Amino acid sequence: MEQFALKNAVETVRASVPLVHNITNYVTVNDCANALLACGGSPIMSDEPEDVVDITSICGALTLNIGTLNKSSIEAMFLAGARAAELGHPIVLDPVGAGASGLRTRTAAELLDKLPIAVIRGNMSEVKALAGGAATTRGVDVCPDDAVTSENLAESAAFARDFAQQTGSVVAITGAIDIVAHGDEAYAVSNGSPVMGKITGAGCMLSCVCAAYAAVNQDSMLDATVAAVASMGLAGETAEKRMGSRDGNGSFRTYLLDALYRMDGEALEAGAKIERIDR
Repeated sequence: MEQFALKNAVETVRASVPLVHNITNYVTVNDCANALLACGGSPIMSDEPEDVVDITSICGALTLNIGTLNKSSIEAMFLAGARAAELGHPIVLDPVGAGASGLRTRTAAELLDKLPIAVIRGNMSEVKALAGGAATTRGVDVCPDDAVTSENLAESAAFARDFAQQTGSVVAITGAIDIVAHGDEAYAVSNGSPVMGKITGAGCMLSCVCAAYAAVNQDSMLDATVAAVASMGLAGETAEKRMGSRDGNGSFRTYLLDALYRMDGEALEAGAKIERIDR
């Protein structure tokens, strides 16, 4: 991944301030909105079926997060997704908890089948469930057997590449080591902090950030997604380093948003830990 591509992705978001429509879960909706503001985007949160077509029409990208599904929000996702497809707006799918229930798994699969999903962002258990694999999802957390490690990195990257080729989407599998794949390319991103797993919504926030990057970097969707993933991971590292002896996960959450807000192209170039994974 060329450094200039990372810097350009960051700077394009900040210069363009893309408006992103998010149909996301009510546990993390405020954090998602703040993460979008921090990275340089602008959020709109709407899941009312009578509202979403108009809202999507004025935005540049759409995030679909299945974390707290109900019949109304499912209807809204398909309506908004169809409108985004008509307009050529990138759609990011976050299959939160896919594999944990039939409703989540079916809904995520139907969204992927019926809509032109630009980016799929989830943990390995969720993405395996979406791909029809035999993952055992532990709620919204990755199953320990599915965690990406240095030992299974090549195998995990091969799965991500195959699924990306099957779907035509950029596939971002996030965890202790992140994998981003599209077509025949796959990259490992080793930025991040274990404290990110101690707050609710780090993944949901990242999906929305991916949508902002996708909105204004449509000609380089893989580069944009790698940049988004690396920027969130690097922000996590920065937030952890800032923590004092009396700070906990609440302080970390604030520091994470601060670090994302302060992120620029030069900082990302200097701090990103990205490695191409060849077959």
